[in-house]
Amino acid sequence: MLQQLPEPLVIAHRGASGYRPEHTLASYRLAIALGADYIEPDLVSTRDGVLVARHENEISRTTDVAGRGEFANRMTTKLVDGRDRSGWFTEDFTLAELKTLRAVERLPELRPRNTRYDGRYDVPTFDEILRLVEEESVRLDRSVGVYPETKHPSYFAELGLALEEPLLSSLSRHGLDGPSSPVFIQSFEPGNLQWLRPRTRLPLVQLVCDTGRVDLVTSTGLRRVATYADAVGVAKGLVIPLHPDTGTIGDASSVVADAHAVGLRVHVWTLRDENHYLPNGYRRGTDPAATGDSIEEAQAFLDAGVDGIFTDHPDTTLEARRLHTSGIRTHATT
Repeated sequence: MLQQLPEPLVIAHRGASGYRPEHTLASYRLAIALGADYIEPDLVSTRDGVLVARHENEISRTTDVAGRGEFANRMTTKLVDGRDRSGWFTEDFTLAELKTLRAVERLPELRPRNTRYDGRYDVPTFDEILRLVEEESVRLDRSVGVYPETKHPSYFAELGLALEEPLLSSLSRHGLDGPSSPVFIQSFEPGNLQWLRPRTRLPLVQLVCDTGRVDLVTSTGLRRVATYADAVGVAKGLVIPLHPDTGTIGDASSVVADAHAVGLRVHVWTLRDENHYLPNGYRRGTDPAATGDSIEEAQAFLDAGVDGIFTDHPDTTLEARRLHTSGIRTHATT
């Protein structure tokens, strides 16, 4: 049984990725400074078996690799989880080679201010992230959690670069392998979590996309998930669907209640400030990159009873949580 938490968690999605290029130490450090309860690194492997933080193993949109002539011949096309992907892949680089690359903003059209940080940061290893968490927890005198995701674990296992054992080893080295450690391990692949279940006391999270294995969030599916996981991490549209005609936020589904009924927590992803990601009614103006009323959106999910929220903008979601806890409910004016 998981420890009861005093309030829903605010989980910094790829760090404070609304303000810095995602999956950089700068992004994680800022998320911690803003007050996030957990930071979330997506983990992939290098050719020499080192876990690094990237949203995908294909890195052309998150690093400067496409402009690095010395690696031009490594561009290729691969079948990853049933989809053809073209570009440069972490598993084709040693850690030393990957460290020569520099991170760039993945969404420059929506986050142009973040591009001023392009080229300033390298690709961090999981151990470097855990070291940062240790240091900041001591400096701030508060527990900072880590919420790693194994990306494409079956794919990497087929390459002889399985993610699970290096993940557990890194957590153990940093003293983060006990049942009360501030860690959640998440994956979209049930088999990955089922392999981990007898090998760790840490809580496991089954991720569910609104275009993927939605059978996992039916009442029957959730009972099955509860046999190997402690929480579900669900796309936000599965918790509060949008009205198909208007694109406005609708009524909450039964997912939260059904999950709680079988002892599972519900963490919802991903909230972002930009109009592009907000339902109609919460957008402000017509510019997709402009900031909308994401505080009100976050409060809708808190009203729905979620146990945690993934967010690119931790400060916004923390303010929504503060207002929700205090009972203050105001609407932003246009």
